[in-house]
Amino acid sequence: MTRNDRDKGKRNKFHSYYDYSLLFLTLFLAGFGLIMIYSTSAYTSQVNYGYSTAFLKKQAISVSLGVVAMLAASKLDYHLLLKPLPVIKMTPIMALYILCIGLQAFVLKFGKEINGAKRWINLGPLGTFQPSELSKVATIILVAYLVQKNPRELNKFKGFVRVVLWLSPLIGCIVKENLSTGIVIVGIIVCICFVATRKKLYYIIVGIIGACGIAGFIGLVSFRATRFRVWLNVETEPLGYQILQGLYAIASGGIFGVGLGKSMQKLGFIPESHNDMIFSVICEELGLFGAIMLILVFLLVIWRLFIIAISAPDLFGGLICVGVLAHIAIQVIINVAVVTNSIPSTGIPLPFISYGGTSVAILLAEMGIALSVSNQIKFER
Repeated sequence: MTRNDRDKGKRNKFHSYYDYSLLFLTLFLAGFGLIMIYSTSAYTSQVNYGYSTAFLKKQAISVSLGVVAMLAASKLDYHLLLKPLPVIKMTPIMALYILCIGLQAFVLKFGKEINGAKRWINLGPLGTFQPSELSKVATIILVAYLVQKNPRELNKFKGFVRVVLWLSPLIGCIVKENLSTGIVIVGIIVCICFVATRKKLYYIIVGIIGACGIAGFIGLVSFRATRFRVWLNVETEPLGYQILQGLYAIASGGIFGVGLGKSMQKLGFIPESHNDMIFSVICEELGLFGAIMLILVFLLVIWRLFIIAISAPDLFGGLICVGVLAHIAIQVIINVAVVTNSIPSTGIPLPFISYGGTSVAILLAEMGIALSVSNQIKFER
């Protein structure tokens, strides 16, 4: 071997890639979420607890745990998910899926009821845990695993049916608990399968049929049908109070907003404004400009996930990123649509921004898995 050949071999060494852009965007969203939670919850916290940082402290702890989980997951090889665990002799994917089914069944039987909804497990002094957030991660990983085993099956409709049958126990438990989360999970499944197949028409038809089915199901359940009536008559329906106050907040914000921390609608007019309605306060305090900037940051996150997905070293990693992308995109679209009264009201949080310890911690860990995929991408230097 000549010296030139040896030099060429050295120059062709492969190095790992790590998407620092996605990491910084994620940290920015989590940090911005803490700022807005303090802004929206300080009044309520002062009234209920006697000090203004009660909600901020709880969320900050969850964000801190989530960031640690994200950084740890990002440095692990995601292919470890495919290797059987030594004691139980099953992959972490199946173990997580079985755990989620068990947790969802436990919630239906013994869960803590808050505001008429039974979605949480009471952990005593540690607070509450919402298993449906973990179920979203389990869905992403399991669907990616099932599809990568035999992707050609998805070119036939029975391939999609097989995936749905695998997920049906978990979907059934979640829909019984919370239809909104069930819609998000079904959307994630359809998005992953849509990307993986060549027969796109199948999944367009499935989407149309699914939307009609959901509308029919809602129409059969009285309290959900009421939401349609409220949506169409938000100004006159008493149950439309929260959405109407949110629209007032958006309108009063104008182009550049009234200023951070200066919202009037958060002072008891919008119930629990730090939760699902936080986007309306963002519009009031930071205006249309701030709202558009936030949406642009979400678009950048989606773009980075797309880049990782198409550059992933294998189909499994690519589909995981597609699932994470779909999860974030679906929740952002639904949350903004609800707040602006574009669709009937439903309880979907704004990712990284809305108050919710389980949601933000698990979502950050989920981003860590996507970063792990990016860390396995090799490039020549």
